[in-house]
Order: sequence, then structure tokens, then C-alpha cells
Amino acid sequence: MTRVRLLLAGLVALPAAALAQPPAPPAAKPIPHRTELHGDTRVDDYFWLREKTNPEVIKYLEAENAYTAAVLKPTEELQATLYKEFLGRIQQTDADVPVKEKGYWYYSRTVEGQNYPIHCRKKGSLDAAEEVLLDGNALAKGEKFFNIGFRLPSDDGTLLAYATDATGFREYMLSVKDLRTGKLVEDKLAKAAGFVWAADGKTLFYVTEDPAKRPHKLWRHTLGQPREKDALVYEEADPLFNLVIARSRDGKYLFRSSTSFTSSEQAYLPADEPAGEWRVILPRQPDHEYSAEHRDGTLYILTNKDATNFKVVTCPVGKSDPAGWKDLTPYDPAVFVRDVDVFKDHLVVSARVNGLPQLMVRPFGPGDAHTIEFPEAVYEAGLGANPEFDTPTVRLTYTSLVTPPSQYEYDLKSKARKLLKPQPVLGGYDPEQYQTERTLATAPDGTKVPVSLVYKKGVKKDGTAPCLLYAYGSYGAIMPVAFDPTRLSLLDRGVVYALAHIRGGSDLGRTWYDDGKMLKKKNTFTDFVACADHLVKEGYCARDRLAIQGGSAGGLLVGATLNLRPDLCKAAVLQVPFVDVINTMLDESLPLTTQEFQQWGNPKVTEQYEYLKSYCPYSNLKKGDYPAVLVTTSLNDSQVMYHEPAKYVAKLRTLKTDPRPLVMKCNMAGGHGGASGRYDALKERALVMAFVLDQIGAAK
Repeated sequence: MTRVRLLLAGLVALPAAALAQPPAPPAAKPIPHRTELHGDTRVDDYFWLREKTNPEVIKYLEAENAYTAAVLKPTEELQATLYKEFLGRIQQTDADVPVKEKGYWYYSRTVEGQNYPIHCRKKGSLDAAEEVLLDGNALAKGEKFFNIGFRLPSDDGTLLAYATDATGFREYMLSVKDLRTGKLVEDKLAKAAGFVWAADGKTLFYVTEDPAKRPHKLWRHTLGQPREKDALVYEEADPLFNLVIARSRDGKYLFRSSTSFTSSEQAYLPADEPAGEWRVILPRQPDHEYSAEHRDGTLYILTNKDATNFKVVTCPVGKSDPAGWKDLTPYDPAVFVRDVDVFKDHLVVSARVNGLPQLMVRPFGPGDAHTIEFPEAVYEAGLGANPEFDTPTVRLTYTSLVTPPSQYEYDLKSKARKLLKPQPVLGGYDPEQYQTERTLATAPDGTKVPVSLVYKKGVKKDGTAPCLLYAYGSYGAIMPVAFDPTRLSLLDRGVVYALAHIRGGSDLGRTWYDDGKMLKKKNTFTDFVACADHLVKEGYCARDRLAIQGGSAGGLLVGATLNLRPDLCKAAVLQVPFVDVINTMLDESLPLTTQEFQQWGNPKVTEQYEYLKSYCPYSNLKKGDYPAVLVTTSLNDSQVMYHEPAKYVAKLRTLKTDPRPLVMKCNMAGGHGGASGRYDALKERALVMAFVLDQIGAAK
């Protein structure tokens, strides 16, 4: 899947009487920077804030942090209380449900007081001795940021390829560990955006990025050889496409995929012929997206060819002309097909119908196809980790706004379901104390937009309750109705929590996504406004007790919404927000920009420039009253550069005419998701929640 500015968070309003002499906010120096395009001249006074190595930039960010700390000081006790509540609901020493792969049981576990997971396995049986593969806490010593990314054992289980990032900038270094000796075979071989093993256990294929972090080159490496001898297997020359490497579940083939937002191309190579010739399944075509899996000489292809909401077709390996494709089932436009997972005796199609997930099982032998049933009216469900090809059972995950994530083992033939582990929620959580429902808002064009809600039973729908409305609405990402134990701190204080399933996501199918991007992007914003107005009109909340929140592209959503309707809410949270749309989309040296011309538009095209400019949050800030605003960012964010939110805050300070707070918290060592350690991440979340609760009058 193409990478997105995805983030699926600080500050509190300071009562006027709390400080006799409020601290003065930082004021970034205006240095006009003029840009002319299509005969239009734009003046950006804060363009210089993009100079990351400029000491004045760092000084400004640190001044913002100091100001934030001063303004937030009255909420420190609330932050500490929230953090304690978060910890009180979490099983700090815990372990994942082990997953079987080629004779080993793999799992990760956490230890109370330690920030990072420990990755382990047991051979043959769960009663066997534990083998620690990677201890994130040991590897993270001395690092301000640390993350272990993808981990992949060789076929015989003797070697482990893994990637680590110590920057926050998604610079994952590929290493290989000999699990028999505990020593590194390759130590930070290359910056790799992805990798797979060939069947011989000594050949690694890995993908590297260009200067703008676009995955574009595929390399073949033989363990023990200098990197200089690695063979360049393929280079993706089209800047609209990202390169992805994977392996079929049955292990027979490697798949090399080039993907854009509107088309794709996939090639395959027998896994036991690493020096062999790659063959393209179907050359890329405009507006055709597809991906293939393999079983027993047959390709199972997920495609949108003549199928807007996708379907699954089959063809023999080596005979992939669409004229010979066979539909696995007839195309149904009411079923949005998301994925197909192929096993030895069954396949599972993941889809959405009326906005809800469905898992449809089809046997290859005798037996009828069936759809797996789930108990609640509004929920999330999907396949979990299932690396084994020859298996009679699969792992399922299930959750809802009131049901903690649970893992099940599902027998594909008998339909028997076994609960393996529900996520523990400590402190006596009782789902019966909470209510969840779905309501429909009406957009200006008449479209019905779903809103999922959860609140504590007893909350009155008389227009007085506080509410937090969250949304994303970009890249076709679906807004999951999933449980979050930290959210209970909102619900237990009487807050209604709402998720808006706005256009720009794929919640209701591919058309739902298409109607919220490019020259239809404004539907995303007007949908969100309609959802907020609907909640007020129907008595779910009061206007002066409503907060809105979004991260990354969802931060763009909130920024655009504030320009459209600054009276919409009492407070707004913009986390790592993509708010400087014009400047970013004009700079092809930045990560993600070029590929996303098909998502937002290319400002070098006059019509697209005018449309982007008409909603760009930074470009459209104007003098007037705004809600209380909290903005978060990270200095090492590679998906939304820190200077976007920094510029936004600097400019808004010169235009905001009300006394409500405007604050920015910059994590000076974090990435797109903020802090890497789990405890630090919870503290950041407590900061944001304290801001929200204080502003909407629910800080009790």
C-alpha cells in the first residue's frame, strides 16, 4: 500500500484568573519570501522556518515548548492523573499471542517499567525454552528515539533479518542476526524500505529510497559479500510510483510491486531462483490497480478492472492476459473487496458491506462458502497474523468501541471459534456501562455521512454534554471503530466520543474515497462540518463544549475546518498537521510530494493550483477569532515536516484576535507518531487529553 501521511497526541486553556501576568507567546521573525506561479504572487513570512540546521529555528521551537509548558502548568496535576489512569488500565507486563511459523512460535512481550517490546520465540512447542531474538530495550540504550521495524526469519529459522530506526525519520537500517550464535552477520547493511528472503536462506532482496524517501530500487544481496557487490535488480523510474517487495504465503514466489494512487504493476520470481528473470503479471495501465497471490500454479488477483469496488479473479501463472481471467465470484458493486488471503485449502476475502467489515471463506475442496458472523452492530474485524500456508485455522482480530481487541482462532472448515486472548483492561472495566451507536449527518450535497459514537450510559442528549469529534478522511484510509483504553478517561468524565466517517476515506467503498480527493477534496471538510453540526442539533453535545481533533492529513482537515467555520467548536487539536499544502506540494525534494500529485493535485497545473490554494489551511488563515488551538509536531517527522505546523502557529499568532490559547508542542527527538517509548507516548497523550478536557469543561 502506498505510504501516506497517516497517524491513525498538548495543551490547556489557561483560565484568565490563573495567571496574573500570562507569559508572552513567542513571535517568529517575519522574513518575506515571494513566490510567483500562474501569475499569482504569494508572500510567505515564515518560509525560513524550514531551515532545520539554522540555530534560530531550533531556538524558536524551544521557545514554543517553553511557552507551552508555562501555559499548561495549571493542568500538570490533571496530566499526572490521566497518565496514572492510563497505566492503571494497562497490563504492563504482558505478551502477544504466539504465532506459529515454520516450526517456531513467535511472540513479543513487554516488561513493566521498560519502554520497548522484547521479541522472542519458542521451538516446536509453547512449553519449550524461550529464545530472545531482539530486546528493544537493550538496543535502544543511549538513543533518544528507537524503533524496531519489520522482522523476518529465514526459511530454516537460523537467521533473522530486521530493521531499526534511531532517528524518527523512518531511516530503517537493515541488519541480519545469526540466531545460532547471537552474532550479527550484517550490521546496518543499508537503509531499507523493505526486504524479503529468497528460499536459499543466504540471499536477501531489499528496497532503497531516493533522496525524497521514495522506495525505488530493488537490490539482491548475498550474505557475507560487500554491499558494493549487490546487484541492482530493478529501478522504478516513474516518480509517481513506490516500489514494494514481498513473498507469497506459500513461499514459492517473490513479488515486486510498483504502486501509485491510481495504478499498479506486479512482477514475480520463483523464490528458489534468486538470480532468475522477473516476469510481469500485467503491465501498468492508467486507473488499473491490482495485486496477486499464488496457490498451486494459480494466481488470485485482486483487481478494479471493470470493478470500481474491486473483485477477485484467477488465472494460471504465466497466462495473465485479462482475456483469460475468471471471476472468483461475480462482481457486486455493494461489496467493497479489500484483500484476498490464500491458504492451502481455503481462501478468505476481506471486504466491507454498508461500511462494516466482512470475512468471506471459500474452500478449494468440498464445502460451501460462508461469511464469518460477528456479534455487534458496529465493529471492526479482520485477519490477524497468519504466516502459515498449510493451516486449518486462521487468526482473527475483533474489536468495537466498547469491546477490547480480542484474538480468536477460527476453524475454516467447522466454523468453530476459540478466544485466544482479549486485551486485558485493568481497573474493573465493564462494557455494559457504555453505549455505542451510529448516526447519520447530512452533508450540503445531501450525502448521508455516518458518525460512530460511544459514551457512558446516563449521558443526557439535551445539548449540554461535552464532546470530542475525531476524523481523518484521506488516502482511502478507513476510520476503525476500535477500542482504546485511554479513551475511558474521556467517557468516565461524561464526554461523548465521536468518529466521523467522512469522504476521502474508503469507509463506504472506493467511490467514497474518490469523492474526497483531488478536485473533490472539499467534500471532506464540509462532511466534517456537517457531522459537528449534526451532533449539536441532535443534542449529543453543546457547541461551546465541542472539541475537534485530527492528525497528519486529519490535521489538514481540522485546519481547513477552522478556516471554514471558526465558530464550529470550543477547541481544536491538530497533531503533526499537513497544513502548508501549497508549499509542500511544490517541493518535490520532500518525502511523499511527487507520489501524492494523484491524491491532492499538482500545483504546477493551474486548475489544481487554484483548488489547492482555495482550501490550504496555512494560505487561508485570516484575522479573527478562533477556538483554543493545540498543535503538535516532531522535529524529525519525515511525513509532515515540523516546519508546516511551526509556520502555521507563527502566522496564526499574528491573526488570532481572541484571548483563547494557541500553543505548540514540538517533540525534539520524535517522529511522525511522536515519542517511540510506550511510557513517553502515554505522557504525550495525557497532555493532549488534558487540553481537551480543560477546554470543554470536563476536567474533573
